[in-house]
Amino acid sequence: MESGQIEPGRALAIADFSPPHVSTSERLIRLAYGLGLPASALNPFRKRTRPRLTATVTTALTGDPVAGTALRAGHFLLHGVKLPIADTEFSGPRLSPPFERLVHGFGWLGDLASCAPRQQGAPVAERIFAAWLAANPQPGSGPAWAVSNTGHRLLAWLVHAPLLLSIQDRKLRSKVLMAFEDTARWLDRHVGRAEDKLSEVAGWTALTAAGLLLAEGRARRLYGESGLIRALGDLVSDDGGVLSRSPLCQIEAIELLIELRGCYAAVRSTPPPQLESILELLVPPLLTLLHSDGGLGSWQGAGAVPAERIADLIKASGVRTRPLRDARHWGYQRISAGKAVLQLDAAPPPISRHARDGCASTLAFELSFNGERMIVNCGGAAFAGGLVPLRLAQGLRATAAHSTLAIDDFNSTAVLINGKLGSGVSEVEVDRRILSGDGTSTGQGGATRIEASHNGYVARYGLTHRRILIMRDDGSELRGEDLLVPGGRRGKRGMIGVALRFHLGPHVELAQGRDGLGVTLALPDGSMWQFRSGRDPVALEESLWADGMGRPLATRQLVISAKIPRSGESFSWLLKKMR
Repeated sequence: MESGQIEPGRALAIADFSPPHVSTSERLIRLAYGLGLPASALNPFRKRTRPRLTATVTTALTGDPVAGTALRAGHFLLHGVKLPIADTEFSGPRLSPPFERLVHGFGWLGDLASCAPRQQGAPVAERIFAAWLAANPQPGSGPAWAVSNTGHRLLAWLVHAPLLLSIQDRKLRSKVLMAFEDTARWLDRHVGRAEDKLSEVAGWTALTAAGLLLAEGRARRLYGESGLIRALGDLVSDDGGVLSRSPLCQIEAIELLIELRGCYAAVRSTPPPQLESILELLVPPLLTLLHSDGGLGSWQGAGAVPAERIADLIKASGVRTRPLRDARHWGYQRISAGKAVLQLDAAPPPISRHARDGCASTLAFELSFNGERMIVNCGGAAFAGGLVPLRLAQGLRATAAHSTLAIDDFNSTAVLINGKLGSGVSEVEVDRRILSGDGTSTGQGGATRIEASHNGYVARYGLTHRRILIMRDDGSELRGEDLLVPGGRRGKRGMIGVALRFHLGPHVELAQGRDGLGVTLALPDGSMWQFRSGRDPVALEESLWADGMGRPLATRQLVISAKIPRSGESFSWLLKKMR
């Protein structure tokens, strides 16, 4: 049986986000370094040495060998799109956001390391590094010097340093090491100006790693550890979910801590206990959003990241735990019933300062059965700029791109540019309970009932959207009811248009019933399902779904449309496995 809570020890361990306990002298060193006093001034009698690495890191993370092979052939490869290295602009805002993160964050180093021995990959890494450094000889501004990209870049340089330092030319080797030190000094001064909290965590992680691996880094390490733990405290909710509510950001936070743990191991040092506790807290919420195929649900801009990548990440973390059923602080509900997994967005969207590719997805749900996606969200906004065109990003973040109800094609929360969100849903009420046999149509077996409501349409229409989902324990039946309940002070005259959407997985085959109220769904495993609307006809419309590689796949959606009075209405529906 799936557990709804992590172990008490893990929950309690994270209560303290104070800096690591250090001696009085170390506390003074940390304070002085934070005030801008250079490390050389903290020990003026010691001879200053040239920048050098003190250890080599063994990383637990695995890159993408296919992307690494493409690099050796002369291309960056991301979300299905090839970008010739020779044509890449390494300075200026000429790259799409995903390629900016890849190129300036040097995440490609892990891909290169995974596809070939060091002696074969090193010339490629050195060539790209030289081109990037020629375009960015000094710290400056623009995408290359966003705190997030700079933090990821420095961490990647340190972890994969052998790929960059295998050169025999001492002068060039010294230039590479100087770039490490210059970047770390830039982060010392700018990490507090990060774009968001996760970007700040990336910056602090890189500073801590530099303090561990660069010579004379003790002061920087003390400074970095303190800032990192404080930033993580601001990033993570009580149940371990990041405040952006994005599973991609959750993955990024886990990866950063895994890489940092490898840096501690390289110098045979023990990380502060808070870092291990935070890592243990981050994993269970991510598992909450895994479907029956082991892949990721499509939430807050994410695509269906494949099961293999998630499994490798969890293995690298070393955390053994179970998913949370009720991640109420992070905002997701999960029902695991037989071979079925249901996920529900039961919280307001992230506030604008935390949002990355934020979506108006409140009360949307996804459903998978026996390893196949049945009901999905379109997803993929975070992949826009690859095979998903940038012009589709706004639409993929809209309420209509999610399996939920929308009024007059308005978003339940305003979707703004640059991944941010505006006004809309501010309150969500959730009630979850276990039902005995009388909660289902057959009167046999138990069920889980989730009732949730949001106020995103109250200001404009005076209506609250309430959704009730009842899932049988054997996973063979999902009953739903969507209600628009009057509330607020707006008048109740006139009519409004309502659309209830159910986006379908790419492998679902359809046959529409004669009465227009039903649709038969056939899954690749041979199972047949019947979808029935309680009052209005079901239409079939085109849709798309972004897979884990960032590829937009054509699919279909079931749409129940109606004109209703402003006084409210209810829509019941049933999805049942046929025997």
